[in-house]
Amino acid sequence: MWLIDRLAEEHIREAQACGVLDKLPGTGKPLVLDDDSTVPEGLRAGYRLLRNSGYLVPELLLCQEISRVEQLLAQAQDPDRRAGYSRRLAWLASSLNLARRGPENLQLQQACFEWLCRRVAGGKDGVCE
Repeated sequence: MWLIDRLAEEHIREAQACGVLDKLPGTGKPLVLDDDSTVPEGLRAGYRLLRNSGYLVPELLLCQEISRVEQLLAQAQDPDRRAGYSRRLAWLASSLNLARRGPENLQLQQACFEWLCRRVAGGKDGVCE
């Protein structure tokens, strides 16, 4: 055990003995841990740091924009607006396909992207926001 580990453990024991840790938010509740099992161990800290700082990779930013345009398209009543949103959606889909370095059918991958966006956004339900 390293010296820093011993010092940290000692400070934790002292704080527990004094009751400092008894009044923390979430005391007695289970921890909500991220499932990083699909991320290589050497990259987990970096991915967590990027996610916690609000950074999204360009591909996921495109995913968010696609979701917004899909919502606008679903709500649009005017045929001209619907046509504009459809063109924008087609352009975003092609940009996403290029970012992924290959032509793929976006609709086949939609469930995967929604899950990935939820994971990056901190477990929120729904599509990319």
